[in-house]
Amino acid sequence: MSMGVALLSSLTVLGDELPDTPKQPPVLPDFFDPADVPRNYLSGKFIDFVSEVDRFFGDDRNYQESNQSVLQLDITRAMGRGAERKFVLSGKAKVHLPNVEKRLHLVLETNADKNISAEPAQTQTANIDQIATPESYAAGARYEEKADKIHHFSADAGIKFQGMNTSPFARLRERVAVPVGVWQLRAEETLFWFNTTGTGSNTQLDFERPVSEPMLFRASSNAAWLMKDQNFDLRQDFSVYHTLDERTALLYQASVTGTSKPQWQVTDYVLLLLYRYRLHRDWVFVELSPQLHFPQVDNYRNRPVLVLRLEMLFDDPN
Repeated sequence: MSMGVALLSSLTVLGDELPDTPKQPPVLPDFFDPADVPRNYLSGKFIDFVSEVDRFFGDDRNYQESNQSVLQLDITRAMGRGAERKFVLSGKAKVHLPNVEKRLHLVLETNADKNISAEPAQTQTANIDQIATPESYAAGARYEEKADKIHHFSADAGIKFQGMNTSPFARLRERVAVPVGVWQLRAEETLFWFNTTGTGSNTQLDFERPVSEPMLFRASSNAAWLMKDQNFDLRQDFSVYHTLDERTALLYQASVTGTSKPQWQVTDYVLLLLYRYRLHRDWVFVELSPQLHFPQVDNYRNRPVLVLRLEMLFDDPN
């Protein structure tokens, strides 16, 4: 009996000497954990779908963000009041340099100082003043970093050639894409410096979502600012990309452009339909785009324009 009391006393004393072990709250499973896998899958499928649309239409985003070599040549003819009545050849190329983990590219462009906007290539045809014979050419090197489908960064430096004159330029571009419910938000910022035009920036916000499997809706807001002029050039596009089959697609687009000088004002309203057909394999495309402009210089009276384009796109769709 006495031995049992002594043993119990010893255990009690030993227990008093042991430090208190804090109690850990029970780990509860996150209610949304099961949704992570299907959400990531759907987000990836959506981004892949958007990339396929951009690639088919020869969108500037395909050129900017493809990690492969890209060569794009356009032969364009605009017909209508205010348009140059001749075929215009323009192009740009990004050549991947080996042995640098696909991060360094050689860049060649026409009218590089006028190609600072992040607008899709086909919406630039809505401004018929931009369809003109190239006045300059540029060559440079680009460092590109693409951590994943969410983020993309690039930096350019090079020389612009205009006749016998040469001048340096530099550009920085960063893009972030994040899902917002059933939408995707893309925020893109480009900072640039050209010795001929000075310093400026271009900001673009895109909200996009698939309407159905063959259709994509995109709302694009673009603001370009030039320090020398202290002026904003603004643009708003509402676009629907409609894939009819593997060779044919349509673009329906309504746009409004404006400027901040001499006062905030609308400079043009544009309605356009663009028919794009893959003429040969994966690299020859033809476009037909009837457009209706309502420019301020004509007191917003309608100005019909027809744009024809033959495009050769060399890249790796994978």
